[in-house]
Amino acid sequence: MAVYTEVPDEDLAAFLAAYDVGEAVSFKGIAEGVENSNYLLVTTKGRFILTLYEKRVERDDLPFFLGLLEHLSARGLICPQPVKARDGGVLTELCGRPAAMVTFLDGVWVRRPTAEHCAELGHALAALHEAGRGFPLLRPNALSVDGWLALAATARGRSDAVTPGLDALIADELDHLTPAFAALDLPSGVIHADLFPNNVFFLGDRLSGLIDFYFACNDAYAYDLAICLNAWCFDPDGVYDPAKGAALLAAYHAARPLSEAEIAAFSTLARGAAIRFLLTRLVDWLDTPPGALVQKLDPLEYLAKLRFHQRATGVADYGWRPA
Repeated sequence: MAVYTEVPDEDLAAFLAAYDVGEAVSFKGIAEGVENSNYLLVTTKGRFILTLYEKRVERDDLPFFLGLLEHLSARGLICPQPVKARDGGVLTELCGRPAAMVTFLDGVWVRRPTAEHCAELGHALAALHEAGRGFPLLRPNALSVDGWLALAATARGRSDAVTPGLDALIADELDHLTPAFAALDLPSGVIHADLFPNNVFFLGDRLSGLIDFYFACNDAYAYDLAICLNAWCFDPDGVYDPAKGAALLAAYHAARPLSEAEIAAFSTLARGAAIRFLLTRLVDWLDTPPGALVQKLDPLEYLAKLRFHQRATGVADYGWRPA
């Protein structure tokens, strides 16, 4: 989440007139993340998240994202729901940007996840993958190998300003991962693709909902699990925590058993997840416009994770030994 586009009061009032949500009481930008402009909107009838879609989000993808939320919720997954305007639509325009409102979920995200939180996540991720079955729309993962290659080209020649040798390291890793990912044939379907701690809400120790589905796409389920392991199972100083990793993997496997092929490919998937976030963070680090109300995220965090995965030879290196 972030704020790139400021919304004047008169534009907000005109926008809300198309909805049956009451009048604005407060309207505050949310400065976490790097993708869209997000606001917490409190009206006389409730609380909502208002999103203006920017940067990597294509307008043609929005029916997939918004329809997916409705599909998942109908199958029992707790996630935001698009708010319909008086004419029945869920997508409109605000300040020259595509825009939509979704319902507000109660809960807080956990800044220092424990192994217990990781186990809750594993169950929820498996439930998401099961709930996504039957969703009729398809969206290829724009941030898989072809996307990595494009991002690397955007950063090439500038990466070494972040840390010496980064250009060459990225090129070597992509030379390895491109054929490795092309050879994979794994169970696939709808994945979240961005399930970081700040996209998972808890009430006490109970997971209370999943948010921010704007990278959701069709890809390998185990790749989604690898993204979560990268995001949840390293300590703040970059050291891998095998207790967290084992809890995540075991809980997911208990709910949706991983195939032998998924288990064998896991370190490759984890490397792919690490390079994906290294590259998007790197490009954002280099290209975020001055004055944007946005928290730039350190790409070197994912360089350290990538190096860990490069040394891994199997799931035992992640602390998990499937029965």
